[in-house]
Amino acid sequence: MRIGRWEPAEGSVEEGFVVEDRVVPFPDGRTVADVLAAGLTAAGELHGRALRQGPDSGRPLAEVRLLAPLVPAAIRDFVAFEEHVEGVSAGVEGKSDVAPEWYQAPTFYFTNPHTILGPGEPVSPPVTERLDFELELAVVIGAAPGVGQANLTAAEAAETIFGYTIMNDWSARDLQGREMKVRLGPAKGKDFGMSLGPWIVTADELAPYLDGGGFLAVRAEAYINDVLIGEDLVSNMGWPLPELVAYASRNSRVVPGDVLGSGTVGNGGCLGELWGRNGSLTPPPLAEGDVVRLVVEGIGELSGAVGPAIPGPALPAARVRPRARHRA
Repeated sequence: MRIGRWEPAEGSVEEGFVVEDRVVPFPDGRTVADVLAAGLTAAGELHGRALRQGPDSGRPLAEVRLLAPLVPAAIRDFVAFEEHVEGVSAGVEGKSDVAPEWYQAPTFYFTNPHTILGPGEPVSPPVTERLDFELELAVVIGAAPGVGQANLTAAEAAETIFGYTIMNDWSARDLQGREMKVRLGPAKGKDFGMSLGPWIVTADELAPYLDGGGFLAVRAEAYINDVLIGEDLVSNMGWPLPELVAYASRNSRVVPGDVLGSGTVGNGGCLGELWGRNGSLTPPPLAEGDVVRLVVEGIGELSGAVGPAIPGPALPAARVRPRARHRA
């Protein structure tokens, strides 16, 4: 099943199934959030009801504008590809290095669920000299036994994976680099935009791509202005996706509507990796008008153009204080 959200030329936002070349709203006015909260089995029953409406139900896909397939409850983005870490570290630190701590447990950061972009929606970056994209596969959490509970096992976590979508974690690398020298972040180098889409493909559809170790062996490709920049298999990540979900639940919770990014794939899944390997800004940073197109086998493609940068208001530097312990 493919599940999405869209906007007709006239009318309000609709949510439902993408069936071949048509979009069919959920029966009874349900939303993607409702379907995630009910789980995969209930979604299958709802899909059957939608199909029984006939082949001419809904609207042609070509006549609507796809939106981000969900409004995330929360977004965690991992860094689970060793090759990506090797390349980016070479650019930041001057040498390729993967810290021993990377191998000990999967690392992630929380990002902004309020600046989500849909397919074809341009990104408006801050003023930056190193705008980048990141090609990722994202997991969407749905209802299942154990969801919402802490400390899931990998097997329990696998049951909570409702489906998958494509993620582009837009990044201003110069802002990100400054922030992370303070040993916190990333923040403003990332939170201005993240693209998701084109729809959610349910987990059963991609089950044939799971290899013997539980890794999802789908091909991922990144293009800038239709030039292939990078390609990788998602199965090259350090942990299978259920283990990322299980780690996210450690002493915490994952709930329906949460999105978890795999982290940037290797072999050119972002420009930052290539800059580190090439020792220069080659290929050049993204510029206004560039179009990034991400393709993931079994899901589809997600495109987005770079819009004009939007400068923020001036912010003064920190005021150095005397560290007085008592009022004067």
